[in-house]
Amino acid sequence: MLKSEVLKRLYKDYTSKFIKNIILAALFSIVVAVSTSATAWLLDPAIEKIFINKDKTLIFVIPAAIILAFSAKGISLYFAKLLMINVSEEVKKMIQTDMLKSFIKADTEIIENKHSGKYISNLNFDVNQITNMLADAFLSIFKDSLTLICLLFVMFLQNWKLSLVAIIMIPFATITARILGKRMSKVSKQAQEKSGDLNRYLIDLFKNHKIIKIFQRENFEEKRSETFVNNLKEKSAKIATVYIRSTPIMEVLTGIMIAFLIFYSGKLIMSGELAINNFFSFLAAMMLAYQPVKTLTKVNVAIGQGLAASERILPIIDLENKINPNNESEDLIFSKGDVVFNKVKFAYNSNFENIVLKDVSLKFLGGKMTALVGHSGSGKSTILNMIPRIYSPQKGKVEIDGQDIANKNLMSIRKEISIVDQNTTLFDDTITNNIRYAKPEANDDEVFKAAELAMCKEFIEKLDKGYETIIGENGIKLSGGEKQRISIARAFLKKSKIILLDEATSSLDSETEEKIQKALTELILNKTTIVIAHRLSTILNSETIYVVDNGQVIDTGNHENLLLNSKIYKSFYKRQIKKH
Repeated sequence: MLKSEVLKRLYKDYTSKFIKNIILAALFSIVVAVSTSATAWLLDPAIEKIFINKDKTLIFVIPAAIILAFSAKGISLYFAKLLMINVSEEVKKMIQTDMLKSFIKADTEIIENKHSGKYISNLNFDVNQITNMLADAFLSIFKDSLTLICLLFVMFLQNWKLSLVAIIMIPFATITARILGKRMSKVSKQAQEKSGDLNRYLIDLFKNHKIIKIFQRENFEEKRSETFVNNLKEKSAKIATVYIRSTPIMEVLTGIMIAFLIFYSGKLIMSGELAINNFFSFLAAMMLAYQPVKTLTKVNVAIGQGLAASERILPIIDLENKINPNNESEDLIFSKGDVVFNKVKFAYNSNFENIVLKDVSLKFLGGKMTALVGHSGSGKSTILNMIPRIYSPQKGKVEIDGQDIANKNLMSIRKEISIVDQNTTLFDDTITNNIRYAKPEANDDEVFKAAELAMCKEFIEKLDKGYETIIGENGIKLSGGEKQRISIARAFLKKSKIILLDEATSSLDSETEEKIQKALTELILNKTTIVIAHRLSTILNSETIYVVDNGQVIDTGNHENLLLNSKIYKSFYKRQIKKH
């Protein structure tokens, strides 16, 4: 994306909404520029009238005017910066909101391929770079450029020859800024990547802290942590180094310029072409011009960082989903709840070199329980995820009650589907809110009933705050079986017509599993139920059992038929008989 396109996009989508604030900040910047140049110009009459001519009439007027000019500058600068800070914070909020919305709406397949740590870095590091560009850089461009122009005007009023000599410094400063800006963009990108690596590592530490302790890997992880921190420090130091490289260059240029100006102005004074009062006014203007020139050299660096960050952020906001929600399409009409797969072909990332499902045809009867059996990685969970359109087939189609779900409103499809899987997902919230997540409008009685049906009531009531207990990140305060039961309670609460059970009782002990099975029997009554289970005892009563292997359905039948005719199913069954 071209820099001009990035700037247009930032203006159109974000800053244009605050154009009044920006214009007002610009007006305050004009006051800053005029008042700054006024202080330099006032030295001319001050020296001439007060010090040379000893005119007592202006001894109070000119100092008062200087105080007024500095006061106007300070107040105007305060309000200009305040306005731009408010704009940048609003823009920051909008960008972060758009990123989070894009993330929430994104296809699961996209999210699964994204590093969470780097996303966090994008959300914080990169967005801050953009807002710094908006708050500081753009204000400085206007304020300092205008101040520089006004000061140059004062300088030309005093002596045009000296002014031309002083202007020579500006191109050198500009060239320096451009070189540093390009270097800063490259280093900034590297720093963002290292920040993402550190965030990702921190997430891993939180998730795997127990494993680190069990396997006594503290020393190893300490060394790893030092590596991540040092890598980030190295890149951050480079940013700081690149940023301050302009300082010695500008100081040297300024020193040379002042020395030459003093030499040249001395000659002009001696020849009578320059009065001493004009010289001091000129010198004041030039010294005041040093700060905006210095700031403008650094502005280019900040803009380079902001644009580089924008180039990383905007593609995230613009994520294109493969799965069309079809919001304008007709709703799916449920009747029996029959689910049919017709020659479905699927591969992650559309890479047909690694096909997950190969022309799979299945039928899940409405109101009945159907099971999927197979080795890990055979494609069972992928089949399940296609029913609520978490994934969409590259070829073939999935139908519910004879309707191609690819052509129906996505919300209407998912409204009638509940899932309980082996990787129970809970939020750092109360138990009530975690259960109610499936049906936000549910009252407390409905929540309590769902919890009771899922065999949650007993352990919830033992907690200090009962249903209002905060369960911690991903339910860390609960056991695996307790988390699974809350997940089942959600399904009870939603009362969907299609129930997907992916190893739904995998985290339960035998005693608890037996209780849960009774609850599940009630949950799935007269509902289309599709089950993946590692324990065949939970699917013996399935209407149909599909044996899946290497992305294909290789055997179909009920339990008795498969024991006679399916080698894979028979081996599964024998293995579990031996275990028990």
